[in-house]
Amino acid sequence: MKAQQISKVVIVGGGTAGWITAAAMARLLPSAIEIVLVESDAIGTVGVGEATIPQIRRLNGVLGLDEDDFVRKTRATFKLGIEFNNWGRRGDSYLHTFGDPGINLASLSFHQYWLKARAEGSDASLWDYSLHHKVAYANKFGRMERVGNTSMTGLAYAFHFDAGLYAAYLRHYAEKEGVKRIEGKINDVSLDGESGFIKSVGLESGQQVSGDLFIDCSGFRGLLINGSLGVGYQDWSKWLPCNRAVAVGSQRKNPLVPYTKATAHGAGWQWRIPLQHRTGNGHVFCDSFISVDEASDILLANLDAEAIGEPRPLGFTTGRREKFWKKNCVSIGLSSGFLEPLESTSIHLIQSNVSRLIELFPSAGFEPAIIEEYNRQVAHEYELVRDFLILHYHLTARDDTEFWRYCANMDVPDSLRAKMALFETGGRLWTDAEDLFREASWVQVMIGQGLMPKGYHAMADRLSSDQLQRMMRDLKAIIAKAEGSLPSHADFIAAHCNADLQ
Repeated sequence: MKAQQISKVVIVGGGTAGWITAAAMARLLPSAIEIVLVESDAIGTVGVGEATIPQIRRLNGVLGLDEDDFVRKTRATFKLGIEFNNWGRRGDSYLHTFGDPGINLASLSFHQYWLKARAEGSDASLWDYSLHHKVAYANKFGRMERVGNTSMTGLAYAFHFDAGLYAAYLRHYAEKEGVKRIEGKINDVSLDGESGFIKSVGLESGQQVSGDLFIDCSGFRGLLINGSLGVGYQDWSKWLPCNRAVAVGSQRKNPLVPYTKATAHGAGWQWRIPLQHRTGNGHVFCDSFISVDEASDILLANLDAEAIGEPRPLGFTTGRREKFWKKNCVSIGLSSGFLEPLESTSIHLIQSNVSRLIELFPSAGFEPAIIEEYNRQVAHEYELVRDFLILHYHLTARDDTEFWRYCANMDVPDSLRAKMALFETGGRLWTDAEDLFREASWVQVMIGQGLMPKGYHAMADRLSSDQLQRMMRDLKAIIAKAEGSLPSHADFIAAHCNADLQ
């Protein structure tokens, strides 16, 4: 006998999380399933997630969005990576790019050949062989799937965009796909006395909104998953100690760079995100080491253009829910956890979890095996991302402030400690199949922050010294030619996807 199907999904909360969820479900679920989103214009959104990683292009593709239209409507720019300044040591700088440096050869990663060249006396940086690095620092951009006739992949990219405009863009899309929006503030949640399932949410107007499946996109407060169902929270502050941020916009700064900047300060770090119409800035910090006023002063003192308004404070606790799905409620976005914006993962975790929910979409019986598998997968992804973020703080030689001494000496998860130890032996890396960050990302951050392997893999010796030098020389020439063919970042936007800023 066929199981009874879910007929109505209620999404509580809008913003980026709510409207990504609504848009994806409207696109992929059967049209017979009613999708309702409840939000209040009186409740603001956090809106710090203006930078993304390349996986967002998959979401855009699934939704069938025209990329140029998307960039234009959200006043976006393109992003090739994140520049980290002062993290390993004061004065250090490296670019964590979205692409692989060099080219892998005969089942061996490029960085092993680079390590061999270095052992033989080369002083070339790993990034001398990165197309993304060369293009980013030339302030260029173009859509390039492959480099000429070589096997080298082209430019992997993401976006910087206005989070408010992005939510509005997805709202327009979702409503065209049949999603019904209900304006109103929720003041009560009704539970079934026998099962404990959510039956409906009540609005201040007196309206009751009932449903079968409820998606909690209410932000940090977790109105349903925490407030009604009492799901606890795992606090990861001992590993990711920053718990506050102040954010402010500033005037657009030229040239228009195609990367995010993350500059470490004495008790945290500052982001710089270039948009078409302005620059987004923020200072993420730990209030055990510095006050909000001091953090705001540091932020304003380090802007590269005039501020727009006053810094806006935000508070958070890094970590995740004990469970992301309980009974007939699934938490998506900030209600499920928060892993700070250091590697721009917040929007990815939203789309990743929505994708999993659709893949594991239940019947009206809410099968326990489905719920358990969803919770297992999401918890695992959070932990993998957590380790990558901890790496940035822990792998440092800085001892100039109490904050950085704490980070350098803190006890880190065994999973991260083992990965660092393995890499140090000879550049070896083992990455989980579910890890969001590929080998190239781990390599760039580890080397960028000073963890240099003691040797290289024996397979690299299959190339003679002359062959290795020729390969490295050819790679530089191929990359230089590819970069030379591209327009400036600003010119590309002007030609294809310039926002109407009038």
